[in-house]
Amino acid sequence: MTGFDDAGGKTPQPHFLGHRERLKERFTNGGADAMPDYELLEMVLFRAIRRGDTKPLAKQLLARFGTFAEVLSAEPDRLMEVRGVGEAVVTELKVVHAAAMRLMRGQVINRPVLNTWNAILEYIRAAMAFNEIEQFRILFLDKKNQLIADEVQQQGTVDHTPVYPREVVKRALELAASAIVLVHNHPSGDPTPSMADIDMTKKIVDGGQRLGVMVHDHVIVGRKGHFSFRSNGLLS
Repeated sequence: MTGFDDAGGKTPQPHFLGHRERLKERFTNGGADAMPDYELLEMVLFRAIRRGDTKPLAKQLLARFGTFAEVLSAEPDRLMEVRGVGEAVVTELKVVHAAAMRLMRGQVINRPVLNTWNAILEYIRAAMAFNEIEQFRILFLDKKNQLIADEVQQQGTVDHTPVYPREVVKRALELAASAIVLVHNHPSGDPTPSMADIDMTKKIVDGGQRLGVMVHDHVIVGRKGHFSFRSNGLLS
């Protein structure tokens, strides 16, 4: 792209203007699958950084956090440790993350869990796998095994979340849930359950059985995947 200077001669326009248009065209013609993570992240940054080349910042963010998903999931204060990231960039990243989560949640809410299990796994992994502190959430199911509520119950530290089995069952009864799915994350990345995880799950199962609330599964998520108690024979 070129313009004209005061003398009538052509002046070069910033190279990033043409680059932005080319990225938009590639996205329009080929979709996100035609673009590597750093280019998709560049486009996310366009709205926050109106002028300038967003490629260096996109690559810095990926180098710091690892993947596109981890950039979107990173805590605002950690994002702002990266040079060039200000409130506008953080807001844009968080809006995209929230929109993605809203879309994924809409695909599983009020639908039978058994028919949408893979979608639920994708949703909870996106919501929790990259968190830097442990979080414990519960998916509440009705008599038809439809997801009726999704609530974060506790947040803890990098390796521990306090969970109170009585409160878990109490909340299920308040929502008239017939079954629940327990979910928590391991910030270490390894979803293998600890003995504390196994013991806590048993206490919730026992408490739920006495009051007619079934624990359908306990899923632990991490960067390296997920672990299902039921699939691995820890729930009968």
